Amino acid sequence: MESLTLARRLGTTAHLSALLMKARRLGLASPMDLERLAVSRGLRYYDSHGDSLKEMRRTPAVSDSGSERGLTNEELAVALLSPSALYSQQRLRMGAAMLAAEGNRPESIANLALRERCETVVRHIALCGHEVEPQNPFWDKLLGLLPASDWVPQPDALPHPTRFVAMTGITRNGVGNLKQWIRPRAPLSS
Repeated sequence: MESLTLARRLGTTAHLSALLMKARRLGLASPMDLERLAVSRGLRYYDSHGDSLKEMRRTPAVSDSGSERGLTNEELAVALLSPSALYSQQRLRMGAAMLAAEGNRPESIANLALRERCETVVRHIALCGHEVEPQNPFWDKLLGLLPASDWVPQPDALPHPTRFVAMTGITRNGVGNLKQWIRPRAPLSS
């Protein structure tokens, strides 16, 4: 039985991903390695959630050769969203968080998304980001660089927009719904 890729889950065909081949050359052989790299780059929100992250902690850490010689944060984000990778809602959420990493350039993400054939997934995430952070010019710029699409994912194919944010029902100001886009923070100093 063939493994369920994101492409297959979305009803399209997977392609040979140059970005995933680059990741393998850098020693990031599995999707779990990409997830561990994202956590090591500051995506600590996912460091203690879910069964796959428990598995992640039981396996050796990945070597991060840095964005100069390894994967940039933009490449890591798009690799996590690659339609050629195995389907995982958590990996999609992590990819969405890495899209919003400080210093990412919308032009680079849009180019990578087109090359990796995940522009509809990135567009879906950017629309969600724009809804949560309408004042953030990053999302507007990214949406402007991606092709328009009438495609709407099946309701359970991509994570619900609320899965990309941390929310609270009670704030210092009382009851209210505060949403904050999940993104990597600066790695902890040793």
